Amino acid sequence: MTNLDSLYQEVLLDHYRKPRNKGVLEGATAQADGRNPLCGDEVNVAVTMEGDRVAAVKFTGQGCSISQASASVMTQLVDGKSEAEIEALFERFHGLVTGTAPLAEGEAKQLGAMAAFAGVSKYPTRVKCATMSWHTLRKAMGHE
Repeated sequence: MTNLDSLYQEVLLDHYRKPRNKGVLEGATAQADGRNPLCGDEVNVAVTMEGDRVAAVKFTGQGCSISQASASVMTQLVDGKSEAEIEALFERFHGLVTGTAPLAEGEAKQLGAMAAFAGVSKYPTRVKCATMSWHTLRKAMGHE
């Protein structure tokens, strides 16, 4: 395992053990449920929108470390962002975890915690785990 892989694993484990924005969002303007029937991962994503921007976002659910860490990272990334910015983040994240747009040299710092999911592309069965919360957010926002 390279130092970079080890760092990414630590980021994932940190978000899994100490998830950010996990809990019920009172007064949410939209919410959706997501489930991965292959492994049983479940997530509920709730958002409060102000215009086209996310004013607050939280998630609840249970599942593997990748699904829960992804939900935690996602909530941090989308907070305060517009729907267009969220779509761009989703496209970048999806490309990263599917391997269709791998991590470019020097891009890790720019992507922050999102870069920790680059290794998911080596395990195609885990892509659903990583993207479930993102698809659920998009569903809550009326994009799926």
